[in-house]
Amino acid sequence: MSAVLRFGIIGCGVLGSFLGRLLTHEREGLPDAARLAAVAGRDPQRTKETADALGCDPLTVTDLLARPDIDAVAVCTPSGTHAELGVRALRAGKHVLVEKPVDVTPDAADRLLRAARETGLTLGVVSQHRFDPAVRIVKSAVDDGSFGRLTSLVVELPWWREQAYYASGSWRGSRELDGGGALLNQAVHLVDLAQWLAGPVTEAAAHTGLLAHHGIEVEDVATASLRFACGAQGVLLATTAAYPGRTTRLAVHGDRGSAVIDNDELVYFHAARDGEHAAAYGAFGADNQVADILPRHRTEPVRDRSGLLYQPHRDQVADFCAAVRDGRPPLADGPGARRALEVVTAVYASARAGTAVRTRHVAPTGPAGPAGSAGRPDAPERTSP
Repeated sequence: MSAVLRFGIIGCGVLGSFLGRLLTHEREGLPDAARLAAVAGRDPQRTKETADALGCDPLTVTDLLARPDIDAVAVCTPSGTHAELGVRALRAGKHVLVEKPVDVTPDAADRLLRAARETGLTLGVVSQHRFDPAVRIVKSAVDDGSFGRLTSLVVELPWWREQAYYASGSWRGSRELDGGGALLNQAVHLVDLAQWLAGPVTEAAAHTGLLAHHGIEVEDVATASLRFACGAQGVLLATTAAYPGRTTRLAVHGDRGSAVIDNDELVYFHAARDGEHAAAYGAFGADNQVADILPRHRTEPVRDRSGLLYQPHRDQVADFCAAVRDGRPPLADGPGARRALEVVTAVYASARAGTAVRTRHVAPTGPAGPAGSAGRPDAPERTSP
């Protein structure tokens, strides 16, 4: 295999086209590590138009998987097809990067993880927010104990989607291919970040509803109380029914510090200094240290025409390429994505049952080869409310 990883993309929608532009965007630096060879999709005409725009070959999925010069496959198709296509690509000898979520059911995710272990090939799942500068700062503070003992997290995704969004594709809002609504499709990134920062969620007590849309099989509002293995508690809101739509927000609190990320930007950060004691009734947001820890002169983030930021996706693809080269798990790997899906599954189970549900989280990635290692968890377990 050459030093440059040659990609094939399956899926010619918004995300597949965005990744294709990222792989061919010289200014963003990825061509040194990765290049685009071909795209494949269900609609031949759309596949050809996408390939022509990106300057690569239009192929069928079967032909793409058979190409010996393609090293890795990015799966950018409806969520419920991720495991099926990912397994096919792994069995064809390709490393695999799948869009979030890893799939719509834990069983499907397990099939994909098992194929990665059996083939010894690299499996990554798009979780680009792990590469946001703000998230990396908060992760470092949590890991080095700057916030003391974590006590609570608040996860808020108050978005709006018009009814036309769900009508734009037959798979949107379906249980079979979308798997879930605002939580699984939109907020799974935040669920991943919450567990990456605070460790595994062990219990969820939740409610879901379909309140502002019609004709779909999934929720547009989900709320949950979460309990983490470290003892911290969490509050989750995920909705596509918050007109006209606000920014996502993730707050992390400990007994010696706190941080708030809003719209991917660090807006509040405070870690207690040696000998520091807050006022008896708190600081009410005062003494924000953000200006002290962020660069004085930051470059303006570069956005794609779709509105997505280049930098986090670029850094994730670069990490994936390095993982393939070095024979290590990528930072955003299959077991991590499986843990996020386990929490989403527990939230849905709790909402259906009207009781709290315990998760059986997958153990953290081990050193057992490029795909990592993970045990197979049992089904979520109900508990008394």
